Amino acid sequence: MKKTFLLTFGLVLSVAATGFAQKFGYCNSAQILTLVPEVKAADSDLKAFQTQLTKRGQDMVKVLQDKDAELQRKKSQGTISPNDYETQAAKLKEEEEKIGKYEQEVMEQLAKKREELFKPIFDRFNKAMSDVAKEKGFMLVFDTNTQVVLYADESLDVTKDVKTKLGITN
Repeated sequence: MKKTFLLTFGLVLSVAATGFAQKFGYCNSAQILTLVPEVKAADSDLKAFQTQLTKRGQDMVKVLQDKDAELQRKKSQGTISPNDYETQAAKLKEEEEKIGKYEQEVMEQLAKKREELFKPIFDRFNKAMSDVAKEKGFMLVFDTNTQVVLYADESLDVTKDVKTKLGITN
């Protein structure tokens, strides 16, 4: 009787442990993404776009520097009145501010272009990751390159429970 009970109890524990076991996986996203041809094309397109925007900015800075050098030359030679100097210096200050705004716009445009080029690639990668994780029965897949979770089974999400514990109804 004791043997049967122990055997049954062991079998139940074994089944329960197997039922609660969770499988985890890992992946090196950087290694995979370097092999995706679309990544190389997107990098190339982004660099070309950045070069184009940077060239325009450099041209704007060069023009401003030339104007400033000319203004300083006139001032040192005494060929410009103090009022004219102040007026032209103020105009140069406005141009400098425009260049600053242009630099901000460049950063925004580059971020937008990067998103536009890489989002379809990352979406495809994430779909493949999700498919593989589901096929293999993984609950979580970690990225060895960034140490972040690439895939998590929705059943592991405790956000709603934490919000309830905190009394957040939204």
